[in-house]
Amino acid sequence: MGKFLRYFFCTVAIGFIIFSGSRYELQLIEKGQMNYNFWPAVIFATVFPVLIGILLRLPKLITEIKRDKAWSVNWIKLLAVGLPTLYVALVPLLSFTILGKYLPFALEIFHLDLSNIAGLIFGYVMLDSIKED
Repeated sequence: MGKFLRYFFCTVAIGFIIFSGSRYELQLIEKGQMNYNFWPAVIFATVFPVLIGILLRLPKLITEIKRDKAWSVNWIKLLAVGLPTLYVALVPLLSFTILGKYLPFALEIFHLDLSNIAGLIFGYVMLDSIKED
């Protein structure tokens, strides 16, 4: 019963954070439409999925940390999965800079709306690449 309650409360907490973050993002968009300052909304939309991915992996990482073992980083996973997903997650932010014209696959990423899921995957993989020795 203890594990069930822990998982349940983690799920409710993450769900509440996603709900609150989505409402806050809508407020940022509305405020940006009023004052023509889109940067806060774009930055939040880029960073928020990464934070959700971190939150999804955090309970398991806390359980693993309690084991008191040596830790290392799985660089292969971080580079092979993390780096491409970080690029896809950052495309909306980078497209508003000078680099926007030169980003490969930026149009496809926008049309398929891949940046949110890529940010989620990057946040999860970032914590998942920390491993016990």
